[in-house]
Amino acid sequence: MTIGDVVAARTRIAGDVVRTPLLQATWAPGDLWLKAENLQPTGAFKLRGALNAIGRHDPQVRARGVLTHSSGNHGQAVAWAARAAGVPAVIVMPRTATEVKVAATRALGAEIISVAADQRDLTTADLRARRGLTVIPPYDHVDVIAGQGTLAIEILDDLADIDTVLVPVGGGGLISGVGVVVRARSPRTRVVGVEPELAADARDSLASRRRVEWDAGATSRSVADGTRASVLGEVTFPLIQATVDEIVTVSEDQILDAVATLACRGHLVAEPSGALSTAAYLADPHRYGRTVAIVSGGNIDPALLSRALARSP
Repeated sequence: MTIGDVVAARTRIAGDVVRTPLLQATWAPGDLWLKAENLQPTGAFKLRGALNAIGRHDPQVRARGVLTHSSGNHGQAVAWAARAAGVPAVIVMPRTATEVKVAATRALGAEIISVAADQRDLTTADLRARRGLTVIPPYDHVDVIAGQGTLAIEILDDLADIDTVLVPVGGGGLISGVGVVVRARSPRTRVVGVEPELAADARDSLASRRRVEWDAGATSRSVADGTRASVLGEVTFPLIQATVDEIVTVSEDQILDAVATLACRGHLVAEPSGALSTAAYLADPHRYGRTVAIVSGGNIDPALLSRALARSP
């Protein structure tokens, strides 16, 4: 995958995706800017990849319908993009998915198939075989990664002399796309991934130069549900190795504090996964220089938002 794939994706999705603002966090110490992807129509960056992937398919093929598995944000994105293209969407979701994400996906007209978390891949494969649906992978696909990378082009167009881009890491699609763009257009800028301490498979994999898989039971302990996917993708892991400088971790308390800070000081609603980059910056604000923290999503359960806000002084 190259920067050319991302540039082509930017043209392909320009009419549907929101060019989200880059906001200066004047309330934070140092020099922090926030890329507000929570302001996408589906509340997360995932719309970029879904639009690009669906747009790349032959219209006659995608007319049979599209299919994916997702705990929430990618499912919403595929449902939204499918509706825009006038094709049916089937989303396989784990029974543990938050109700706010399930309801939002269903409201977009998608058919929801609820399964045990460890049955998502098998169910998706079965549906693809039986119904002839086109699969839109959550992260480990060049078209999806290229779509996610378009937000990095916007960042570099909007702000010069960036020292660090902080990127939440779940499956690795976002940081792979960002890494490709930054390496091509601003090689002096560091790309730093952020994971929860309770789901740090990407940190361990990058450090050991091999894929280190964490048990799903361990990663499910994190409040950042969007980061529980394995980063062991055939496409994403090599890209991360080639383009990412470092991966850092944050605690559960730091994540919830960042959710509260973004709401109260930044006036942005962020889900825990979306607040990871801000949490990392606030934990050590003088380490990163001029920094862009990607606020990757804002689809938070209201009860969890209340819990986070209760921590705010």
